Amino acid sequence: MREHLSFYDICNEISMSRTVYSGAFVLVEGVTDDRVYGKFLASEAHIIQCHSKDAVKRCLTELVQRRGVKEVIGIADADLDLLEDKRPSPPLFYTDCRDMEMMCIESNAFDDIIDEYGDREKVRSFEDRYGSVKDSLIETSYPVGLLMHVSKKSGLGLNFGDLDVSRFVNPRTISIDMAAMIDVVVMNSRPSGISKKTLLRQLEDEIRNLDDPWIAARGHDTVAILLLVLQKSLGSFNARSLTEGALGGSLRLAFSDSDFARTQLYADTKKWADEAGLDLWNIKE
Repeated sequence: MREHLSFYDICNEISMSRTVYSGAFVLVEGVTDDRVYGKFLASEAHIIQCHSKDAVKRCLTELVQRRGVKEVIGIADADLDLLEDKRPSPPLFYTDCRDMEMMCIESNAFDDIIDEYGDREKVRSFEDRYGSVKDSLIETSYPVGLLMHVSKKSGLGLNFGDLDVSRFVNPRTISIDMAAMIDVVVMNSRPSGISKKTLLRQLEDEIRNLDDPWIAARGHDTVAILLLVLQKSLGSFNARSLTEGALGGSLRLAFSDSDFARTQLYADTKKWADEAGLDLWNIKE
């Protein structure tokens, strides 16, 4: 029932807990963030689920600015903020990539997943012909996330829920048909008053101006495409029964302390904790 707590209830819980517990309080969005970041916490630190990015922000404002709490920090997915050139101010920190799942995929955890679920000969043959599986995956995934940015910027209200990636992704070459992707998204949405050709042109303009695909690609889409690739092209026998949820969970489990220690998120939060005189992470660098 914790998901029904208001941000004010969460703030009161932390205020009361400070009389019993010492150490930092780490505010995160949800259960998967808790599971990942909780693996690396120092014993003195406490993680609190706020159940949304907005609640993380509101809790920080209430605790830090109004109640003067100094031992609290927030970690949230960057989402579209980095594409919109919005940067958080400590004690709020963002993931290096668009979200926590993409941060796992960018790390060595991805290689562990390919080793576990990929067929070595098929993977080797693919990379001899097309290059890195990871590079191909991000090149295929990020246009979907970038189209979300286009939709938000233009106020189109396009619906990106429950996309069938098999309708616009070729799992054998790990490539995307952007026109087909736009068709699927538009069919999934209410009429927006914009033509598909115009939408494709806007997306292509954004692609030309994009410096870093990793801040555009969304974890949900990328995991869905990876699952399609493993089941239809590069996977071994044990990939056949995989689900999207199980694959995402495997990525999070494979994300190790050494992976986390290489992130900018770790460096920035550790600096904040050191300056505040708090033990935040239990990481051996």
